[in-house]
Amino acid sequence: MGNEVKCVVRVGKQKARGKALLETAELLFRSEDGALRLKFGFAEIKSLDAAAGELRVQGPEGAAIFELGANAAKWREKILHPKTRMEKLSVPPGAAVGLIGMLEDDFLAELRAITKNVSKDKIAAGTEVIFFAAPASKDLSQVVKLAKILKGAAALWIVYPRGQKEIRENDVIAAGRNAGLKDVKVVGFSPTHTALKFVIPVEKR
Repeated sequence: MGNEVKCVVRVGKQKARGKALLETAELLFRSEDGALRLKFGFAEIKSLDAAAGELRVQGPEGAAIFELGANAAKWREKILHPKTRMEKLSVPPGAAVGLIGMLEDDFLAELRAITKNVSKDKIAAGTEVIFFAAPASKDLSQVVKLAKILKGAAALWIVYPRGQKEIRENDVIAAGRNAGLKDVKVVGFSPTHTALKFVIPVEKR
């Protein structure tokens, strides 16, 4: 997905292989055996350097070296100059946006700061971006109806809780594809939620 990399991390004399994840506001690592877990909030990082394919991170609880190869420099820039959530979600200023379901207050505030053209629970004609909150897999039955509303390059973002058995990424992807849509992007929506972007395949627009 671009912000998830299998790598080796060194912490002091300890060395572990696992998965590094660059989220919206934090850098995470979990070793394959689960013995080593790291979390560096961007705001808490004291120093950050990238050289020779290694990302060196100093946080309040110590330092770690991520062997990321070509991703080291890219991740350094993303940590130092993170995109806003609206930029990650590709919401242009003034866009016509539709909201379905319960979405976080801070997200709504960020959205309304860049566009006043927001409709809730009822999708207006000409909507460019739809955000659909799906707390559980049973809620995904609405995707077929929402897919029919999309026109041209309009996008449907399905926002769902991560790490919950009630709904999994595969459930969300299957719902979108079964509705004739194509999944094109995944974003860490918040510390607790993920967002998957779906569009009408180009050949069917």
